[in-house]
Formats: sequence, C-alpha cells, structure tokens
Amino acid sequence: MRIQQVKNTTREQRVATHSHIKGLGLRDDGIADPIAAGFVGQENAREACGIVVDLIKSRKMAGRALLLAGAPGTGKTAIALAISQELGPKVPFCPMVGSEVYSSEIKKTEVLMENFRRAIGLRIKETKEVYEGEVTELTPEETENPLGGYGKTISHVIIGLKTVKGTKQLKLDPSIYESIQKEKVTVGDVIYIEANTGATKVRRGLDDSEEFIWFYGESTDYDVVRRVGRSDAYATEFDLEAEEYVPLPKGEVHKKKEIIQDVTLHDLDVANARPQGGQDIMSMMGQLLKPKKTEITDKLRKEINKVVNKYIEQGIAELVPGVLFIDEVHMLDIECFTYLNRALESSLSPIVILATNRGMCLIRGTEDVLAPHGIPIDLLDRLLIIRTLPYTVDEIKVIVSIRAKTEGLGIEDAAVDRIAQRGIETSLRFAIQLLTPASILSKINGREAIALEDVSEVDDLFFDAKKSAKVLAESESRFLM
Repeated sequence: MRIQQVKNTTREQRVATHSHIKGLGLRDDGIADPIAAGFVGQENAREACGIVVDLIKSRKMAGRALLLAGAPGTGKTAIALAISQELGPKVPFCPMVGSEVYSSEIKKTEVLMENFRRAIGLRIKETKEVYEGEVTELTPEETENPLGGYGKTISHVIIGLKTVKGTKQLKLDPSIYESIQKEKVTVGDVIYIEANTGATKVRRGLDDSEEFIWFYGESTDYDVVRRVGRSDAYATEFDLEAEEYVPLPKGEVHKKKEIIQDVTLHDLDVANARPQGGQDIMSMMGQLLKPKKTEITDKLRKEINKVVNKYIEQGIAELVPGVLFIDEVHMLDIECFTYLNRALESSLSPIVILATNRGMCLIRGTEDVLAPHGIPIDLLDRLLIIRTLPYTVDEIKVIVSIRAKTEGLGIEDAAVDRIAQRGIETSLRFAIQLLTPASILSKINGREAIALEDVSEVDDLFFDAKKSAKVLAESESRFLM
C-alpha cells in the first residue's frame, strides 16, 4: 500500500491592495521583526505604533490623534490598517480621503462627523429565544398567486436544523424567508432564528410536538435570521479562503442564547433619521423625491448619545472606539481642522489617524498661513507624529520577490536588482508596476521567468514621473499652454 503525504493547501494570494497586512509584526517585547505580518522594513514606525496600540488598549489615548508623515509609497495606509488589526477583528475601521469632505450634497463638517460616528462601534448584548443549527434542508413551498395570473407565490418555507443533540424541522412564514435570502443562507450554513423578535410569534404544531414549529410574522421590518458561518464539515480546499467555518452548535436546537450584535453610531443615526412614511401615493412619492443624502441634526445625535450612555450604564451595551483614518489630510481646509479640534475633545470619539506626504505648505482655505504638513499648529500639538522612511535597495528587493511569488511570477535575480534600482530612482509603486508588463514580455519571448532584458524593455516603453517631466520640459513649445 502506497502512502503519500499531501502538501499544505494554504497558498499566498493577493486579494486587494492591503489584504496581506495581518498586524504590526511585533514580538512580545515590542521589537519589530524586519519581515513579518505582511510588512517589510519600517521597524521604527511599527514599534512606535505598537506603543500607540498599548495606549489605546489602556484607554490613555483620549483627546489625541496620530499623524503618519512620510513620502508616497512608504506604507502609511498599511500601518493604519495594521493598528486596526492589532486592536481586534470587531473594531470598526473607517478609511477616508481628505478630498471626500467637498461634497455637493452635505456640509464638510457633516461628512467628518458622519465618518467619526462610523468609526465608533456599539456591542449590544441580549438574551433571546433562538433556534440554532446547521441547515440540512431549505425548501420553499409555492402556491397559486391569490391575485390571479400565471405567477406563483411562496406560501411557507420548510427548513431543517441540526445540532450535536438532535434535529428539528421548522416551517417559516414568507416574510422571514426574505431574511434568509438577504443573509444568502444555503444548506450547510450554521444559522440562528430569533423566535421573539419584533411582531414574530411562535405557535406549536397540531400534535403539540417540538419537531414541527410554525413561525408567522406580522412585520418584515425585522431581520430574524442570522448567518453565523459555514459548517466546518464542509471545509475543503475547494471552498473560498475568505469563508468563515464554525463548528456544529452544541445543545438543543431550541435554546436561550446571549446574542451579541455589533453596530456603529452612524447606523443608529441613519435608522432614527429615516422617516417611516405611509403606504399612500403621496408618502411614496415623497420618499422617491428625497435627496440621496440627508444631514442628521445635532439634536438627534444628542438624543441617541443619551440612549447609548444609558445602555452602557445598565451594562446592556459596550462602546468600542474604532479607528478613523484620514489620508491626504492636507486636503482639509481651515474650517475642517477647527472642527477636528473640537471633535477630538468629544466623549464619544474614535482613534483618529492622519496621514500626509507634504512638508511645509499652505493651509488650505488661507492665503498666507504656512504650516508643517499643511496642518495648523494648534492641531499639531495634539498629534503624536510618526515618520515613515523611504525603503532601501535591499528592502525593495524583498518586496519585489514577495510580490512576484504572490502573483505566481518567476523572476531572475538580475531582474530583481534592476527593478529595485528603479525603485530607488523613482518610487516603490512605479517599480512594482513594472512586474506585470515584464512578465507578459517574458512569455512573448518564450521565457519561463522575467529576465533583465524584459525589465529593460518595459522601462524603455513606460515613463516614470521624473522622465515624463524631463521630456515635457525639453519639448515645452510643442504642447498647448
């Protein structure tokens, strides 16, 4: 009998720009590893951010913010995301760019406050009567449309749930089936159904047994179904890596369970600001003609804050301050900076991380006020400033090699050296962009790996910013002014 060892199916894959960032990559003593958690280099900046994470966890960061200052492509956004990862998976992370505040629909300060509220989470704990288990059956039962015509309508849905101790079959009203479709539930998923949510009630079957239960709902304003994840019995190498696998629930299908729901303050603002109109024609037309965005009043936010503080005092809810990341902060004007000063002093304030690549420059909205990074001095006094340094040749070589491996590209050492040198002369971002076109050229030339000739040819075909500016300066007379 022949026995073969199966290789690990875990593979490196680049899903998005910063999907490889898993944390700051620090040891237990706070020292940064040169290559760890998706980072290469920037040890000083990462170690400083580790101290900031400790300050946040010990609740000693209130009223202050963090500024990441460095050249473009030095990992400022990645570091901000890593701080959020270090704080925990349920901590809200709200990224924005300074130019987003210039909206034609709502005020600049309203955009800032909206993002502030998005970055503050609220963890609500409730004990509810639920039916929990792995879905073994999901069968919608159709009937003739009572309004006539050829179409059919769903009368009810049969769903089977399985736990370690047993199984149950439930009969759901069509209104609850909408929640199942919204959560994209399929056979093999672990879900729970709240039995006492809103106007939804529970009635036993004709034989008064618990094996067949009928749910009927009078309102569809409540999502009574929650998808926990995919049952780990279905975990194979062919499933999506982003899927979250959970074990088969223990205990009975019908139980009382402590439900934890994570929402943001902005979610509460929007839910309470949205008017609940009637079903008449005028109400429906009024909702259609409403602007896309509506400003939420300070009065409403204060009322919501009172309720939130009341829940926190009663122990029902817990406040989870998240991370608000404002990139290109020099794009904000003097009015926004004044508003930021006040917002940082608020009792309900997230951890604010700013990033900029500017030196001494004019503060937007003024005519003659120069300031470091384009930020007023009074706001700079509130900031802890961390500098990100340009990458060295050796670090760029490692980054290029990792990126080539992640994208499944073969590359020779001489080609890596050439790309790294171009990264020093131009920028890391431009150097990384040479990889994909060079790989296409290598395939055209019949090579299995990217060679030095491929990189040189691509470098001649595409201009970097400095080379383009030089050509423009030499032939300025040929271009329109």
